Amino acid sequence: MLNTGATDNIATELRTSGFAIRSGAALQEWLASAWEDWRGFSASWNDLGEDQHMADGGRYRRRRYAVFEVSKGSISRMPHQPHYQAKVYNRLNGDLERWFEPVSPEVGQHPITRLLIRRLAPTFETLTAAGDADLAWHVELHQFRIEAKAGQLGLPTPEGVHRDGVDGAFVMLVSRNNVASGVTQIFDPLGKSLGSFTLTDPGDAVFLDDQRVFHGVTPIVPLDAMKPAIRDVLVITFTKASGRG
Repeated sequence: MLNTGATDNIATELRTSGFAIRSGAALQEWLASAWEDWRGFSASWNDLGEDQHMADGGRYRRRRYAVFEVSKGSISRMPHQPHYQAKVYNRLNGDLERWFEPVSPEVGQHPITRLLIRRLAPTFETLTAAGDADLAWHVELHQFRIEAKAGQLGLPTPEGVHRDGVDGAFVMLVSRNNVASGVTQIFDPLGKSLGSFTLTDPGDAVFLDDQRVFHGVTPIVPLDAMKPAIRDVLVITFTKASGRG
């Protein structure tokens, strides 16, 4: 069951456990008035382009991508650029410059996007070395849609259980329709399970210390085989500007 409590101790949980989970109700409280246009924000997931870089040949993932720089409280959107992960972090699609359609200006400037970035930066700051305090954050934002249908699984994490090669990662459920499974699993570096849970309601979220824990999500299938299964999530990662490759 997701924690419905306040969000003011997330940083403490990250330091002690390596992850923290919160319900949509808690995130709604955290985002305050920015949540008022949730309907408009979530509707943008209906306009995502197909991911053309799936080494497994899959056509079950749609996405958009944007990069921001956060420095001394200011948030600046950077020129559109490819997404890159080293093979050590992404066994399926690593060591490639992957170009995706950009996040729309409306989503990039949306109050939910801006407030999330603004609140997540100090939360993840507690995970970094004191000497990195003055470095800017490199922030990557991903809109994902995973689709499944009868006879075709949808893979939220096709690279398997992994780390992203960042400092902190935030995953928030936007929508879940006709979906069975899609269980989030957390592991320590030796493969020991630290917990599992399912993001089911809009706003349900997990915060990750990516330097300490691995994560993955089980494949999704339709509850009703006559209809598609759709799982929409927002992922925001934070890396100090010195980078982690």
